Amino acid sequence: MEFQYENSFEVKGKINQSKIAILPIGAVEAHGPHLPLGTDNILAERLSRKIAERVNGLVLPTLPYGQVWSLRNFPGSINISNHSLIAFLVDIGESLYKQGFKTFAMVNGHLGNQTALKEAARELYESCPDLRVFYFFYPGMNKAAAEIRDKNASHNTYFHADEIETSYMLYLAPEFVNMDKAPEDTPDIPMHADATPTPWEDFTETAVLGDASLATEEKGKYIIDIALENIISIMESTGEMKQRGEF
Repeated sequence: MEFQYENSFEVKGKINQSKIAILPIGAVEAHGPHLPLGTDNILAERLSRKIAERVNGLVLPTLPYGQVWSLRNFPGSINISNHSLIAFLVDIGESLYKQGFKTFAMVNGHLGNQTALKEAARELYESCPDLRVFYFFYPGMNKAAAEIRDKNASHNTYFHADEIETSYMLYLAPEFVNMDKAPEDTPDIPMHADATPTPWEDFTETAVLGDASLATEEKGKYIIDIALENIISIMESTGEMKQRGEF
């Protein structure tokens, strides 16, 4: 159920029936020549809808900007600070709490946002003690990706516009993918990139961290389905939610 299309006269009843708010969070940044700037937004939205179907949740309008410091100098990238993002998320969470929501699930499509999401969740833990707050970024994906990828990753943490993320798009939003332009670009990421601020233009011209030409819908479905089941399991495993009848 899409929150923004409800009306003020009827939405209170639907909040009381659900009490679960799902916020897709993404970014606007370079994703190579074959994926759009809003890839992270699209993925977060599509995954959020799947979650909402399973938990009877209300999907909030997407928060479309994120912390993209590493890619901020690439054409099309729009960066906001962690400080701004944290404040925005805390304000949203507190507003939802006052509206009667009991669960706030942030579904993140951009790894660079994770620090801000974690900090926002901690602040909401203090200010809204009865609000269950989650921050999800494809839980379980690393193991699943290792099982099906055809080439080793450029980095043990980062994945970007590569075999994996392009596969996500082929599964969740194929209409936005141009596989004719999908590049093979596996940069040599220096070790110091994990220990000091390093703009990505220092090691890649495309913002692609792997062989995007190897992406398939089947690979995307395999990983996304595992992540979805993990998300549902994490949400269901919170005893308070079961007691409130939210599942």
